[in-house]
Amino acid sequence: MKKIFLFSSKLCPDCPPMKEFLTKNNISFIEMDITENLLFMKMFLKYRDRYPEFDEIKEKGNIGIPCVVVNEGENIYFDKETINIDDLK
Repeated sequence: MKKIFLFSSKLCPDCPPMKEFLTKNNISFIEMDITENLLFMKMFLKYRDRYPEFDEIKEKGNIGIPCVVVNEGENIYFDKETINIDDLK
């Protein structure tokens, strides 16, 4: 079974639609609000600092949430339109 992490923030308007999308598609996930928990922020920054999927996001000055991480970075998604549901099951 895959572990799905949703890095999010209650301050981000794009995060609730991602959460709704995952829930609607029966994807079990662990939500990690990076603005409420420093450990979650550190975990998110590990991906943001090391994975090339974030390069374009950083160049634009964006944060990179919502961010769906499969397992330990097997796949990373930022918007629901690019998610392959089969990758999450």
